Amino acid sequence: MKLERKHALVLIGIAVWNVVTYVTFIKNLAGTSGRPTGYYVAHTVLIVVNLFIAALLGNWGYRAFKASQREKIKA
Repeated sequence: MKLERKHALVLIGIAVWNVVTYVTFIKNLAGTSGRPTGYYVAHTVLIVVNLFIAALLGNWGYRAFKASQREKIKA
């Protein structure tokens, strides 16, 4: 499958959005107290998984963007 530049930019945009929203979520989670341990464990797992997904999408988007630039130079 060949991704175009617009697809790469969408992937990068989603990755950036995930990072921004989950960094905000981390700040909000750090400001809470008095919750059960399970609350913090569950939300920490959500944060880690979503930041991993953001890194994966960002990597794919970056690689697709670079590939689209190489294709543009060849043409």
